Amino acid sequence: MTRLTRIAGLGHYVPPRVVTNHDLEQLMDTSDAWIQERSGIQERHFAADDTTCTDMAAEAARHALDAAGWTPDDVQFIVFATLSPDLFFPGNGVLLQHQLGLGEVGAMDIRNQCTGFVYGLSAADGLIRMGTYDRILLIGAELQSPALRLTTEGRDTAVLFGDGAGAACLEVTGGRDGSHVLGHRMHSNGKYALELCIRRPGAANRPWISKEMIDDGSSGIYMNGREVFKHAVTKFPAVILEVLADHGVTPDQLALVIPHQANMRITEAVRKRLDLPEAKVYSNIQRYGNTTAGSIPIAFSEAVRAGTVKRGDLVCLASFGSGFTWAASLLRY
Repeated sequence: MTRLTRIAGLGHYVPPRVVTNHDLEQLMDTSDAWIQERSGIQERHFAADDTTCTDMAAEAARHALDAAGWTPDDVQFIVFATLSPDLFFPGNGVLLQHQLGLGEVGAMDIRNQCTGFVYGLSAADGLIRMGTYDRILLIGAELQSPALRLTTEGRDTAVLFGDGAGAACLEVTGGRDGSHVLGHRMHSNGKYALELCIRRPGAANRPWISKEMIDDGSSGIYMNGREVFKHAVTKFPAVILEVLADHGVTPDQLALVIPHQANMRITEAVRKRLDLPEAKVYSNIQRYGNTTAGSIPIAFSEAVRAGTVKRGDLVCLASFGSGFTWAASLLRY
Protein backbone atom coordinates (compact mmCIF):
# COMPACT_ATOMS: atom_id res chain seq x y z
CA MET A 1 0.00 0.00 0.00
CA THR A 2 1.18 3.49 -0.80
CA ARG A 3 1.43 5.25 2.54
CA LEU A 4 -0.23 8.65 2.58
CA THR A 5 -1.51 10.86 5.41
CA ARG A 6 -5.10 11.97 5.94
CA ILE A 7 -6.73 14.15 8.56
CA ALA A 8 -9.07 11.88 10.48
CA GLY A 9 -10.43 14.56 12.81
CA LEU A 10 -9.98 18.14 13.97
CA GLY A 11 -10.78 19.94 17.20
CA HIS A 12 -10.18 23.29 18.85
CA TYR A 13 -10.57 25.08 22.15
CA VAL A 14 -10.49 28.73 23.19
CA PRO A 15 -10.85 29.87 26.80
CA PRO A 16 -14.25 31.37 27.69
CA ARG A 17 -13.01 34.81 28.73
CA VAL A 18 -13.48 37.31 25.91
CA VAL A 19 -11.43 40.52 25.94
CA THR A 20 -12.76 43.18 23.58
CA ASN A 21 -10.99 46.19 22.16
CA HIS A 22 -13.13 48.30 24.46
CA ASP A 23 -11.75 46.36 27.43
CA LEU A 24 -8.23 47.22 26.29
CA GLU A 25 -9.18 50.90 26.06
CA GLN A 26 -9.44 50.83 29.86
CA LEU A 27 -5.84 49.60 30.19
CA MET A 28 -3.93 51.62 27.61
CA ASP A 29 -4.09 54.56 25.25
CA THR A 30 -5.78 52.85 22.31
CA SER A 31 -9.19 52.61 20.67
CA ASP A 32 -11.41 50.03 19.04
CA ALA A 33 -11.21 51.93 15.75
CA TRP A 34 -7.38 52.08 15.86
CA ILE A 35 -7.05 48.33 16.53
CA GLN A 36 -9.57 47.33 13.89
CA GLU A 37 -8.08 49.60 11.25
CA ARG A 38 -4.57 48.16 11.73
CA SER A 39 -5.38 44.50 12.37
CA GLY A 40 -9.06 43.69 11.87
CA ILE A 41 -9.26 42.38 15.43
CA GLN A 42 -12.37 43.07 17.49
CA GLU A 43 -11.83 40.68 20.40
CA ARG A 44 -9.63 37.86 21.63
CA HIS A 45 -9.76 35.16 24.31
CA PHE A 46 -7.54 35.17 27.39
CA ALA A 47 -7.09 32.10 29.57
CA ALA A 48 -7.75 32.06 33.31
CA ASP A 49 -4.77 32.30 35.65
CA ASP A 50 -4.96 28.60 36.49
CA THR A 51 -5.05 27.44 32.83
CA THR A 52 -1.92 26.26 31.05
CA CYS A 53 -1.11 25.91 27.37
CA THR A 54 -1.18 22.14 27.86
CA ASP A 55 -4.65 22.37 29.44
CA MET A 56 -5.99 24.07 26.31
CA ALA A 57 -4.20 21.59 24.05
CA ALA A 58 -5.76 18.70 25.94
CA GLU A 59 -9.25 20.11 25.40
CA ALA A 60 -8.62 20.59 21.68
CA ALA A 61 -7.12 17.10 21.46
CA ARG A 62 -10.18 15.51 23.07
CA HIS A 63 -12.42 17.18 20.49
CA ALA A 64 -10.15 15.97 17.67
CA LEU A 65 -10.10 12.42 19.05
CA ASP A 66 -13.90 12.41 19.19
CA ALA A 67 -14.13 13.70 15.61
CA ALA A 68 -11.71 11.01 14.42
CA GLY A 69 -13.38 8.23 16.37
CA TRP A 70 -10.09 7.53 18.16
CA THR A 71 -9.44 6.60 21.75
CA PRO A 72 -6.30 7.85 23.54
CA ASP A 73 -4.79 4.39 23.02
CA ASP A 74 -4.83 5.00 19.25
CA VAL A 75 -2.28 7.83 19.50
CA GLN A 76 1.22 6.59 18.68
CA PHE A 77 3.13 9.91 18.63
CA ILE A 78 2.61 13.59 19.51
CA VAL A 79 3.83 16.66 17.62
CA PHE A 80 3.22 19.84 19.64
CA ALA A 81 3.78 23.28 18.07
CA THR A 82 3.98 26.25 20.44
CA LEU A 83 6.06 29.30 21.34
CA SER A 84 4.51 29.46 24.82
CA PRO A 85 5.40 26.21 26.60
CA ASP A 86 4.46 25.71 30.22
CA LEU A 87 8.14 25.28 31.10
CA PHE A 88 11.35 26.45 29.43
CA PHE A 89 12.02 22.73 29.19
CA PRO A 90 10.83 20.04 28.83
CA GLY A 91 8.38 20.74 26.03
CA ASN A 92 4.62 20.54 26.17
CA GLY A 93 4.43 17.30 24.21
CA VAL A 94 5.39 15.17 27.19
CA LEU A 95 3.06 17.15 29.47
CA LEU A 96 0.20 16.49 27.07
CA GLN A 97 1.10 12.79 26.89
CA HIS A 98 0.75 12.59 30.66
CA GLN A 99 -2.37 14.74 30.90
CA LEU A 100 -4.25 12.69 28.28
CA GLY A 101 -3.21 9.45 29.95
CA LEU A 102 -1.52 8.09 26.85
CA GLY A 103 0.93 5.24 26.81
CA GLU A 104 4.66 5.97 26.74
CA VAL A 105 4.48 7.33 23.21
CA GLY A 106 7.06 9.70 21.76
CA ALA A 107 6.50 13.45 21.82
CA MET A 108 8.21 16.18 19.81
CA ASP A 109 7.88 19.94 20.18
CA ILE A 110 8.07 22.36 17.23
CA ARG A 111 9.34 25.91 17.88
CA ASN A 112 8.43 27.66 14.64
CA GLN A 113 5.99 30.19 16.06
CA CYS A 114 3.42 31.23 13.45
CA THR A 115 4.44 28.49 11.01
CA GLY A 116 4.56 25.85 13.74
CA PHE A 117 1.43 23.96 12.73
CA VAL A 118 2.41 23.74 9.05
CA TYR A 119 5.97 22.66 9.91
CA GLY A 120 4.47 20.17 12.37
CA LEU A 121 2.13 18.81 9.71
CA SER A 122 5.08 18.29 7.40
CA ALA A 123 7.02 16.43 10.09
CA ALA A 124 4.06 14.22 11.02
CA ASP A 125 3.29 13.55 7.36
CA GLY A 126 6.89 12.40 6.81
CA LEU A 127 6.79 10.07 9.81
CA ILE A 128 3.58 8.45 8.57
CA ARG A 129 4.72 8.18 4.95
CA MET A 130 7.94 6.40 5.89
CA GLY A 131 6.12 3.93 8.10
CA THR A 132 7.32 5.01 11.53
CA TYR A 133 3.78 5.63 12.84
CA ASP A 134 0.22 5.09 11.64
CA ARG A 135 -1.53 7.64 13.87
CA ILE A 136 -0.17 10.96 15.12
CA LEU A 137 -1.74 13.70 17.25
CA LEU A 138 -0.70 17.15 15.99
CA ILE A 139 -1.22 20.20 18.20
CA GLY A 140 -0.93 23.95 17.69
CA ALA A 141 -1.54 25.85 20.93
CA GLU A 142 -0.62 29.16 22.53
CA LEU A 143 -1.04 30.80 25.93
CA GLN A 144 0.25 34.29 25.14
CA SER A 145 -1.75 36.62 27.37
CA PRO A 146 0.63 36.39 30.37
CA ALA A 147 3.48 37.67 28.17
CA LEU A 148 1.59 40.74 26.97
CA ARG A 149 2.34 44.15 28.43
CA LEU A 150 -1.18 45.51 28.77
CA THR A 151 0.01 49.11 28.93
CA THR A 152 0.40 51.99 26.52
CA GLU A 153 4.10 51.12 26.21
CA GLY A 154 3.26 47.58 25.12
CA ARG A 155 0.18 48.29 23.03
CA ASP A 156 1.77 47.65 19.61
CA THR A 157 1.79 43.92 20.34
CA ALA A 158 -0.60 43.65 23.31
CA VAL A 159 -3.65 44.31 21.14
CA LEU A 160 -2.76 41.58 18.63
CA PHE A 161 -2.44 38.27 20.45
CA GLY A 162 -4.82 35.80 22.05
CA ASP A 163 -4.95 32.32 23.55
CA GLY A 164 -6.27 29.09 22.05
CA ALA A 165 -5.48 25.61 20.76
CA GLY A 166 -6.22 23.41 17.77
CA ALA A 167 -5.56 19.72 17.15
CA ALA A 168 -5.54 17.28 14.25
CA CYS A 169 -5.59 13.49 14.28
CA LEU A 170 -3.46 12.26 11.39
CA GLU A 171 -3.60 8.68 10.15
CA VAL A 172 -2.15 6.52 7.39
CA THR A 173 -4.27 5.98 4.29
CA GLY A 174 -3.86 4.36 0.92
CA GLY A 175 -5.50 7.37 -0.65
CA ARG A 176 -8.25 5.41 -2.36
CA ASP A 177 -10.90 7.92 -1.29
CA GLY A 178 -8.68 10.81 -2.37
CA SER A 179 -8.40 12.25 1.14
CA HIS A 180 -4.71 12.88 1.87
CA VAL A 181 -1.94 15.42 2.31
CA LEU A 182 -0.35 16.22 -1.05
CA GLY A 183 2.77 18.16 -0.09
CA HIS A 184 4.54 21.04 1.60
CA ARG A 185 6.88 23.95 0.96
CA MET A 186 8.92 25.55 3.77
CA HIS A 187 11.37 28.45 3.87
CA SER A 188 13.29 30.61 6.34
CA ASN A 189 15.54 33.66 6.42
CA GLY A 190 17.25 34.27 9.76
CA LYS A 191 18.53 37.65 8.60
CA TYR A 192 15.26 39.02 9.95
CA ALA A 193 15.14 36.99 13.17
CA LEU A 194 15.25 40.03 15.45
CA GLU A 195 12.41 41.82 13.65
CA LEU A 196 9.88 39.64 15.49
CA CYS A 197 11.17 38.01 18.64
CA ILE A 198 11.52 37.80 22.41
CA ARG A 199 15.24 38.42 23.01
CA ARG A 200 15.33 37.72 26.73
CA PRO A 201 15.56 35.42 28.58
CA GLY A 202 17.88 33.19 26.63
CA ALA A 203 21.23 31.46 26.75
CA ALA A 204 22.80 34.13 24.51
CA ASN A 205 22.41 36.60 27.38
CA ARG A 206 24.77 37.02 30.35
CA PRO A 207 23.04 36.70 32.72
CA TRP A 208 20.24 34.55 31.36
CA ILE A 209 17.64 36.82 32.96
CA SER A 210 17.79 39.74 35.36
CA LYS A 211 15.45 42.16 37.08
CA GLU A 212 16.75 44.92 34.79
CA MET A 213 15.65 42.98 31.68
CA ILE A 214 12.16 42.66 33.09
CA ASP A 215 11.98 46.29 34.20
CA ASP A 216 13.15 47.72 30.87
CA GLY A 217 10.69 45.62 28.88
CA SER A 218 13.33 43.72 26.88
CA SER A 219 11.84 40.40 27.99
CA GLY A 220 8.62 41.24 26.15
CA ILE A 221 7.55 40.73 22.55
CA TYR A 222 9.26 42.94 19.97
CA MET A 223 7.84 43.33 16.48
CA ASN A 224 8.86 45.57 13.60
CA GLY A 225 5.38 45.65 12.13
CA ARG A 226 6.38 47.45 8.94
CA GLU A 227 9.08 44.89 8.12
CA VAL A 228 6.83 41.93 8.94
CA PHE A 229 4.03 43.27 6.76
CA LYS A 230 6.35 43.99 3.82
CA HIS A 231 7.68 40.43 3.73
CA ALA A 232 4.40 38.70 4.59
CA VAL A 233 2.45 40.11 1.67
CA THR A 234 5.01 38.74 -0.80
CA LYS A 235 6.19 35.50 0.84
CA PHE A 236 2.70 34.35 1.79
CA PRO A 237 1.26 34.16 -1.75
CA ALA A 238 4.60 33.02 -3.20
CA VAL A 239 4.78 29.89 -1.04
CA ILE A 240 1.14 29.10 -1.74
CA LEU A 241 1.78 29.28 -5.49
CA GLU A 242 4.88 27.08 -5.06
CA VAL A 243 3.03 24.22 -3.40
CA LEU A 244 0.14 24.52 -5.86
CA ALA A 245 2.53 24.36 -8.83
CA ASP A 246 4.17 21.25 -7.37
CA HIS A 247 0.85 19.45 -7.82
CA GLY A 248 -0.52 21.10 -10.94
CA VAL A 249 -3.18 23.03 -9.05
CA THR A 250 -4.32 26.58 -9.78
CA PRO A 251 -5.73 28.91 -7.11
CA ASP A 252 -9.24 28.79 -8.54
CA GLN A 253 -9.33 25.01 -7.95
CA LEU A 254 -8.99 25.45 -4.20
CA ALA A 255 -12.07 25.17 -2.02
CA LEU A 256 -10.38 27.19 0.71
CA VAL A 257 -7.13 28.85 1.72
CA ILE A 258 -6.63 28.85 5.50
CA PRO A 259 -3.91 31.38 6.28
CA HIS A 260 -2.30 32.04 9.61
CA GLN A 261 -4.42 34.71 11.27
CA ALA A 262 -1.83 37.44 11.75
CA ASN A 263 -3.50 40.56 10.42
CA MET A 264 -6.62 41.18 8.34
CA ARG A 265 -4.67 43.49 6.02
CA ILE A 266 -2.14 40.74 5.31
CA THR A 267 -4.91 38.21 4.66
CA GLU A 268 -6.64 40.61 2.29
CA ALA A 269 -3.40 41.34 0.43
CA VAL A 270 -2.80 37.60 -0.02
CA ARG A 271 -6.36 37.09 -1.26
CA LYS A 272 -5.98 39.82 -3.87
CA ARG A 273 -2.63 38.49 -5.10
CA LEU A 274 -4.18 35.05 -5.59
CA ASP A 275 -7.27 36.63 -7.20
CA LEU A 276 -9.62 34.67 -4.97
CA PRO A 277 -13.09 35.66 -3.72
CA GLU A 278 -13.49 36.41 -0.03
CA ALA A 279 -15.39 33.17 0.51
CA LYS A 280 -12.30 31.15 -0.43
CA VAL A 281 -9.93 32.71 2.14
CA TYR A 282 -10.87 31.88 5.72
CA SER A 283 -10.67 34.57 8.37
CA ASN A 284 -11.54 34.52 12.07
CA ILE A 285 -8.99 37.01 13.39
CA GLN A 286 -11.87 39.33 14.28
CA ARG A 287 -12.86 36.98 17.11
CA TYR A 288 -9.56 35.47 18.26
CA GLY A 289 -6.70 37.79 17.38
CA ASN A 290 -3.39 36.18 16.52
CA THR A 291 -3.14 32.79 18.22
CA THR A 292 0.19 32.02 16.51
CA ALA A 293 0.66 28.23 16.19
CA GLY A 294 -2.97 27.75 17.18
CA SER A 295 -4.48 29.94 14.48
CA ILE A 296 -4.50 27.53 11.51
CA PRO A 297 -5.85 24.46 13.35
CA ILE A 298 -8.49 26.57 15.12
CA ALA A 299 -9.60 28.02 11.78
CA PHE A 300 -9.49 24.61 10.04
CA SER A 301 -11.53 23.00 12.81
CA GLU A 302 -14.10 25.81 12.66
CA ALA A 303 -14.35 25.57 8.87
CA VAL A 304 -14.99 21.83 9.00
CA ARG A 305 -17.51 22.17 11.82
CA ALA A 306 -19.38 24.88 9.88
CA GLY A 307 -19.44 22.81 6.69
CA THR A 308 -17.25 25.33 4.85
CA VAL A 309 -14.79 22.49 4.17
CA LYS A 310 -16.08 19.06 3.16
CA ARG A 311 -14.42 15.74 2.43
CA GLY A 312 -12.71 15.81 -0.95
CA ASP A 313 -12.13 19.58 -0.92
CA LEU A 314 -8.72 20.94 -1.89
CA VAL A 315 -7.41 23.07 0.98
CA CYS A 316 -4.19 25.07 1.31
CA LEU A 317 -2.76 25.97 4.71
CA ALA A 318 -0.21 28.76 4.73
CA SER A 319 1.71 30.87 7.21
CA PHE A 320 4.36 33.54 7.62
CA GLY A 321 5.97 34.65 10.84
CA SER A 322 8.87 34.94 13.21
CA GLY A 323 12.17 33.62 11.95
CA PHE A 324 11.32 34.79 9.36
CA THR A 325 9.75 31.49 8.34
CA TRP A 326 7.02 30.83 5.82
CA ALA A 327 5.37 27.62 4.69
CA ALA A 328 2.37 26.07 2.98
CA SER A 329 0.72 22.65 2.86
CA LEU A 330 -1.70 21.39 0.22
CA LEU A 331 -4.17 18.65 1.04
CA ARG A 332 -7.38 17.08 -0.09
CA TYR A 333 -9.49 16.98 3.03
